[in-house]
Amino acid sequence: MASRDFKLFDAHLHIIDNRFPLVPNNGYLPEPFTCDDYLGRMKRYALAGGAVVSGSFQAFDQTYLVHALRQLGPAFVGVTQVPATASDAELLELDRAGVRAVRFNLKRGGSEEIGHLDAMARRVHELAGWHVELYADSRELPALFATLAALPAVSIDHLGLTGDGFGTLLALVERGVHVKATGFGRVDFDVRTALQALYAANPEALMFGTDLPSTRAPRPYRDDDFALVVGALGEEGARRVLCENAVRFYRPGKGGE
Repeated sequence: MASRDFKLFDAHLHIIDNRFPLVPNNGYLPEPFTCDDYLGRMKRYALAGGAVVSGSFQAFDQTYLVHALRQLGPAFVGVTQVPATASDAELLELDRAGVRAVRFNLKRGGSEEIGHLDAMARRVHELAGWHVELYADSRELPALFATLAALPAVSIDHLGLTGDGFGTLLALVERGVHVKATGFGRVDFDVRTALQALYAANPEALMFGTDLPSTRAPRPYRDDDFALVVGALGEEGARRVLCENAVRFYRPGKGGE
């Protein structure tokens, strides 16, 4: 089946606009990837929206994200990085702009420290219904298991990256934690098998994303990744993972108000 046979809510994409602040991460600065670049790359897809995710190189800057959400429209939402000192008023302003989650980047940095995870996750969920997202290696999950399992809403990026710790990821999914089926070129295990195991554990947990423009990925996104989801999960599973689960989780629609 072609990519246009399924609606896609792209649960993980980056917009890189050098008109806004960028912070080198270990000396790395990405090439530009604007909203127009993204939409051009996705023109063959039945794009229903997506989640623009702040990277380590964007740190706590919100200007690029608010601008991108205005340009992309209310079907798109934001995943941002904010300090624990952010006020309720600042968080609610971001919510009105379309932001729906706070990211903790354990892999690359640029976000708030993990020690603030529990308090921030509960605060943003109570205040605005947001969830927290973790860019973390699955090997780090056992130490965080009790915390994550008790939080109101969590997602984990890139299938947890490594096979070591996958059992912990699976146990979290059984307890309601969401997982992004993204960054297939970043992982060290068989993606098809992992998708099937995670979907069997909780059909509502998996959310597909392109990870465009795949900054620093050993192998960037390709259209075959989309087809792999369909082949691994079948039509019903693919419709959930490619669109329905993420739309339910991210609640798009208010951005740009």
